[in-house]
Order: sequence, then structure tokens, then C-alpha cells
Amino acid sequence: MTIRFGIIGTGHIANRFAQGLALIPGQAQLAAVWNRNQAKATAFADQHGGLVHHSVEDLLASDIDAVYIATPHTSHVEYSIAAMKAGKAVLCEKPAATSLAELERVLDVATETGQLFMEAMKPGFYPLYQALREHLLEDPIGPIAFVRCGFANPNVAPDHAVLKPEMAGGGLLDIGIYGAFLAVDWLGGVQNVQALGRLNGGVDTFASINSQHSGGISQLYCGLDLAGSGEAMLAGPDGHVVLDEKWWNPTAATVFYKDGRKVRLEMPPTGSGLQYEAAHFCHLLSTGQSESPLMPYAHSRAMIAMMDAARAELGLVYPFEAGKP
Repeated sequence: MTIRFGIIGTGHIANRFAQGLALIPGQAQLAAVWNRNQAKATAFADQHGGLVHHSVEDLLASDIDAVYIATPHTSHVEYSIAAMKAGKAVLCEKPAATSLAELERVLDVATETGQLFMEAMKPGFYPLYQALREHLLEDPIGPIAFVRCGFANPNVAPDHAVLKPEMAGGGLLDIGIYGAFLAVDWLGGVQNVQALGRLNGGVDTFASINSQHSGGISQLYCGLDLAGSGEAMLAGPDGHVVLDEKWWNPTAATVFYKDGRKVRLEMPPTGSGLQYEAAHFCHLLSTGQSESPLMPYAHSRAMIAMMDAARAELGLVYPFEAGKP
């Protein structure tokens, strides 16, 4: 079964996704495209394929099987709900919603309609990440009980959405959500969150988060006003793992055992890297599944709950949330 995708939004990440689809022929096909800016939609379709639609409603009424949502954070919920109510499966870019309350709206509709919904959290589908999991099952370092990771990038264009509070900008939802995934994936649900940070211009420009999980403790940081490393560490009683920089696009890792052994894993991705999550999503849809076992609803809930708690600690309220209970 070849899954016919419609893409909503045609920015950088949508280009990467379309490039990924081209690497899984027979599993997926780009069939439809929409952007508010029709010129951009046309240019995207000229490069990657797909029929340009003049409205979201028109795209959702077409013969596509699924949509990939690659628009700004604040529009994810409404597009996801509209797509599922139109009978389409949804792969939605991270964060799937700007808060846990908003995410629950999406998951309620997923449950009501029976449609497949998955947050597009790419790291867990990369070959290196999968190989690391398999390696630690065969040659373990004991239960992972501590996760540390972070990244900060001050090279942000002044007009970028990440600096706009009305678009749910800031480091937490753009960068920190990746760290939340790593913590939740290895340590389970969050029980307590402590955060320190800085706000500037209505967004968080730096945040440091300590969290207690069901399986251990995580330390995460994210920022837009400092230059910070992008490594990650997973620690167990019998050793630790260091994932190389830009761990969220994982290419290599080293396992350090307490007996002195070192094991190096290297598995660079091909192409854009987004074909791995796309292939998994296509398999789920082709086999009639409505929830991913690798990126389940519980992960999405726990990740955004961490971000909610961190925002509360920092006193960060987006303009569109003002006055809401």
C-alpha cells in the first residue's frame, strides 16, 4: 500500500520531509500541497511533486490518505483536528500542541475518529538510535537512571517565528521538546519539574530544567541567546552513553563501560533523515494501527507536560493564553 500524503505548510522542515518521502518509494507518495502563500506552494510542488490546493478544506477533501503538518506551532491543533475529522491520518510536527490541554483536544478526536495520529519526533526512528537500543539490550549498562542533554543557538534571524510570543516561540517548544523526548523515552513519565531561565521579548531565551521521572532524573537546557553543545548522555549503574553533537539527528554514540571497555556505534542517516519516521508511520497506517508503539500518546503527553511545568516555573504565558483558566 502506497500512502498518499498531503503536506500542510512548505517551509524548511516540509522540504526535508518531502525529500525523505522520495527515499521510500512504494511506501509513500507526495500527492498534495497547501500553503497560505500560493507562490510558495507552487514552487514546493515544482520541486517535490504533488497537486497544489487552494485551501486546506480542498486538500482534505482530496483522495490523500494522510497529512503531514509542518506549520507554526500554534496551528498544529486545529489542522490536526480538521484532518482527522475529514478521515485522514495525521503526522504532526513537534510540538503536537502548545500545551497539554491543547494536546488532549487532539487526542480526544483521534480516539473518537479512530484515525492514526503521531507526533513527528524524529530522533527515535534514526538507525543509530535504534542500533543503540539494540546494543544496550545485548550488552547493557543497567537501567538508565539519568539523562542529560541540551542545545543553545544564538544564530536566530530576528524575524524567525521562534522569537515571536504570538507564535508560541522560545527555546522550550522549539529545542527543549527534543530533550523532553529523550528524557521520557528512557526514564518514563514526569513527576516533578524545576526550572530556571530567562525571558526576553515574551519568549524564553534560556531555560535549565531538572525533572524527576518514574525511572530517574533528567537535566535539560535550551536557549536562544547562548552557544551551547548538542551532546547527550545516558547513565546507568554499569556505564554511560554519550551521543555525539546534534544528538536529535543521531549519527554516532560511544558506550563507556565501568570495566573500561568502549564501544563506538556509527550509523549516519541517508538523505534528510525524515524518511525513517515517515516509513514507520506508513507501516502503522498500512497495518491498521491508530497509535505508534515507538511514539505513543503517553510520550507526547509527558513531553508537553514537562514544557508546561517549565513554563509555569518561568512565568511564561503566551498572548493567546492570557485570561484562560
